Amino acid sequence: MSTSSCVTVSMTAVDGLSDSTEVVEMEDVPSQFFVEKHSWDGLRDIIHCSRKYSGMIANKAPHDFQFVQKKDENGPHSHRLYYLGNRENSLLYSEIPKKIRKEALLVLSWKQMLDHFQATPHQGAYSREEELLRERKRLGAFGITSYDYHAQTGLFLFQASNSLFYCQDGGSNGFISAPVKPMEIKTQCSGTRMDPKICPGDPDLIAFINNNDLWIAHIKTGEERRLTHCHKGPKEDPKSAGVATFVIQEEFDRFTGYWWSPSAVEDTNGGKTVNLLYEEVDETEVEIIHVPSPALEERKADAYRYPRTGSKNPKATLKMAEIKTDHQGRIVSMQDKELVVPFTTLFPGTEYIARVGWTSDGKYGCAVLLDRSQRKLQLVLLPPALFIPVTDDPAQRQESVEAVPKNTQPYIIYEETTDVWINVHDIFYPFIQTTEDEFTFIWVNESKTGFSHLYKITSLLQPGLLGMSGMMMLLSEEVTLTSGEWEVLARHGSKIWVNEASKLVYFQGTRDTPLEHHLYVVSYDSPGDVVRLTKSGFSHSCSVSQNFDFFVSHYSNVSTPPCVHVYKLTSSEGEPLLHVVPEFWASMMESPGCPGDYNPPEIFDFPGKSGFQLYGMVYKPHNMQPGRKHPTVLFVYGGPQVQLVNNSFKGMKYLRLNTLASLGYAVVVIDGRGSCQRGLEFEGALKNKMGQVEVEDQVEGLQYVAEKFNFVDLSRVAIHGWSYGGFLSLMGLIQRPNIFKLAIAGAPVTVWMAYDTGYTERYMDVPENNQQGYEEGSVALHVDKLPSEPNRLLILHGFLDENVHFFHTNFLVSQIIRAGKPYQLQVYPNERHSIRCPESGEHYEIMLLLTTALYHRNTICTCE
Repeated sequence: MSTSSCVTVSMTAVDGLSDSTEVVEMEDVPSQFFVEKHSWDGLRDIIHCSRKYSGMIANKAPHDFQFVQKKDENGPHSHRLYYLGNRENSLLYSEIPKKIRKEALLVLSWKQMLDHFQATPHQGAYSREEELLRERKRLGAFGITSYDYHAQTGLFLFQASNSLFYCQDGGSNGFISAPVKPMEIKTQCSGTRMDPKICPGDPDLIAFINNNDLWIAHIKTGEERRLTHCHKGPKEDPKSAGVATFVIQEEFDRFTGYWWSPSAVEDTNGGKTVNLLYEEVDETEVEIIHVPSPALEERKADAYRYPRTGSKNPKATLKMAEIKTDHQGRIVSMQDKELVVPFTTLFPGTEYIARVGWTSDGKYGCAVLLDRSQRKLQLVLLPPALFIPVTDDPAQRQESVEAVPKNTQPYIIYEETTDVWINVHDIFYPFIQTTEDEFTFIWVNESKTGFSHLYKITSLLQPGLLGMSGMMMLLSEEVTLTSGEWEVLARHGSKIWVNEASKLVYFQGTRDTPLEHHLYVVSYDSPGDVVRLTKSGFSHSCSVSQNFDFFVSHYSNVSTPPCVHVYKLTSSEGEPLLHVVPEFWASMMESPGCPGDYNPPEIFDFPGKSGFQLYGMVYKPHNMQPGRKHPTVLFVYGGPQVQLVNNSFKGMKYLRLNTLASLGYAVVVIDGRGSCQRGLEFEGALKNKMGQVEVEDQVEGLQYVAEKFNFVDLSRVAIHGWSYGGFLSLMGLIQRPNIFKLAIAGAPVTVWMAYDTGYTERYMDVPENNQQGYEEGSVALHVDKLPSEPNRLLILHGFLDENVHFFHTNFLVSQIIRAGKPYQLQVYPNERHSIRCPESGEHYEIMLLLTTALYHRNTICTCE
C-alpha cells in the first residue's frame, strides 16, 4: 500500500455550509477510510430500501397467541391457535393437526378469523386516549392491537376502528367455520371506549372505560350503564375510575385500572352477581403541565397531570362494584363499595398500587403495593367482605361496618425489602386454598439473591387488628425452585405456566447465557433439575398451551430473522415428566431471509474494570480494506430495564445500524452496568448516580473493540441514542469529548428534576436525599464542558413529547446559548416520544446518516 493517501473533505450544504469537495494529499499518515459522500436524495433512497425490508419482517410475524383445545376427539386437529398477525394486524387462526408427516415440513396456513373487516382507521383518526395508550405500550402497528378471550364460550372482544366489536368461535359449542362477521357493540357514549374486558363469570357482560369512568354493557340485551361517576375534566374534577395513571403505565407497565372477578354467584332464579375490583384515583395535587396539541393550527395545548420527581403523586384507593343481573341478563342493580377502613390506614406508607387482580377462585382480590422509595413491597389479599356500600348517611355506613364478618381483614402474604430497588414483575400464581389458615403461591423474588428466581411460598393467614400498621407476614414455608447467577424472566408481561397435575412450572429465563432467552421447566414439588426445552443458539419468546402439550416459539439469532414454530411436548414411557422432549410439529412462519447487504453483528465480551464481564456487538464495515481505519458510531441506551446486546435478530429495530455499516462505518453497541438481565447488583450500579458510571463502561468497550478489531478508528467516534440513550450521548460528549467527537442525542432527559416520580425516584431517590446525584446527572447543568467546535452536537426531539417533555431540550438549549456553545437542533413538530410517522422516521434516519458523515468528513488536513 502506498504511503501517500488521498483524503476527501466534503462540506455538505447544511447550516449554510457550501457544497464543495477538496482533495488533499497527505504523506506518512495512517490510512483512514472516508465514507463516500451522498446527497440527501441519495441517502433517502438508501433509507427507503432499509425501511421497506424492516417493515416487511416486523409486520408479518404472528403474536398474542391463544391456544384452544378442540372438543372433537375424532377430528383431524387437536388445537386451534388464535393470534394477531399480517401487515394489517388482523385476528387470525391456524389449525394444529393431531398427526404430521415427520419427513415433511408442515407450514400452517393463516386463516382469517374475521370476514371482510377493516380494522385500521385512516392516519390521525385515533383519539388522544388511544394515541397515549399506544405510546405507553410502545405499539406501532395499526389494526387490532389486543383482544380479550373467554375460553368457555369462545367469545372474542376487541377494540378497532374507534369502536368495540365481538365475535364468537369455539367454546363448549365447538368450533364454527370462520371467517365470522364481527358484531359492533353500539353505544350512546360520547368519546372513545377504551380497555374493554369480558366478565369471566357472565360473558354477556363487558366493561370498558369512557371519559375516565367505568361503564358496563350487556352484549345480548344491548343495555349500557355508567358504573362510576368520578370524572368531569382535568381541571374541574381530576378523578378517574378504572384508569391507570401516566406513571403507573409508563414506569410500572400496568395499563388497566379494573379487574373482573373470575367467578359469579348464581341465585335460585337464574340471576347472577359479579364483582369488579377497580382503582379510584384523585390527581388533585398533581401538577398540570401543558404540551402542544397535535392540532397545531388551532394553537391549543393539551393538559396533562404529570408528577415531577419530589412532587405529589396521585392518591389511589381500591373500590369494588357489585353487579346483579336477572335470568334474562338484564342489569337489576349496581352497587359501589369502598373499603371499610381507608386504604391509607390499612396500608400506611403505600405510594403505588403496582399490580391488582384476583385469586383464581375469586375468594380474594390481591394487590402488590410499593412504598415511595420502591424498596419495600407487600403482596396482600383482600376479601370482598372488606368492602361496604358507599353512602353519605353515617348511620347506614355504621350499620354496614357492623355487618362485616368478624376477623375480616386484608392479609399480607409476602413482603420484600432491598437497599437497591424492587423491579415489579408479573409472576404470581396462587393455588386453590386447601386449608383456611394457609395460602400457597408461586412468586419471583430478586432481592433475596440479587437474581430473579422462582419460589413456592406458603403464608399463614392469621387474624389480626383491622386497620393497624402492625399486620405481620407469617411464612410457613418458602421453597426455592430456581437458583444461580441468572434470571427468570419476570418483567414486561413475562408469564409462567403451571401444570398442577404434573407439578411442573414452565418459565422463560437466561440460565444458559444472558444473551439468550429460553423456555425451561422445573418441578415445584421436588425442585432440582431445570430442563431447557428450546434449542440453543437462538433467543426465544414462547407461549405454552393450556394443557401443556404444545408450545409456540418466536425465535431468532443475530444472523437469522425470526421463525415461528410449534412444538409438541411428549415424554417417553417410564421417563419422569420433567424430562419431556419437545418435538418440532409445524411451522407458522419461516425466516424471510436477510437482505443482500445485511451483515450480522459480531457479539463479543470483555472483563470490565468494574469486575463484571461486559457484552457488546460490532457491525463491521461492509467495505473493509486491510489496514484502513473506519469512522465509528457507538449506539447506546445504557439505562435500566433495557438490554441491547443479545443473540436475537437485530433487523427490525436496528436495521439503521446495518445501513451505517453498509456505508463504511464501524458500529458498536455495549451493555454496560445499569442494563438488565444481569442481576440487581449489575443494574443497581446506577443507584443514586445515573450518568456517572455508564460512560466509562462504554469507553472501555470502545477501547477493547479498537484493540480486537483494527478497523475501528478511535479518533473518529460518534455517539447516538434515544431517550436514556440521548441523555447518555450528551453525557459522553460532556465527560469524554476527547473520545466522542460527535453526539446525536434523541429526546434526552437533560435535568432529572423535571422527570417523573416513579422512574426517577426508583433510581435516584427523592431530590432532597440526593442533591449531588441530581446535579451530577443533569446534563443541562454541565454545558460549560461541551466542546466549542461547531458540528459536534445535534439534538432531536418530538415537539409533542408527553413523556420526556420538550422542556428538557428547551432548557438545555437555553443553557447552551448562555454558555456560548454551538449546537444543532432538529424538531419533529407532530411527534411524541416515539417517532411514529413514517416520513418523520425517514427524515430522522437521513439526519443521523448525514450528520455523522458531515462531521467525519469535515476536517481538513494539510501537509508539512
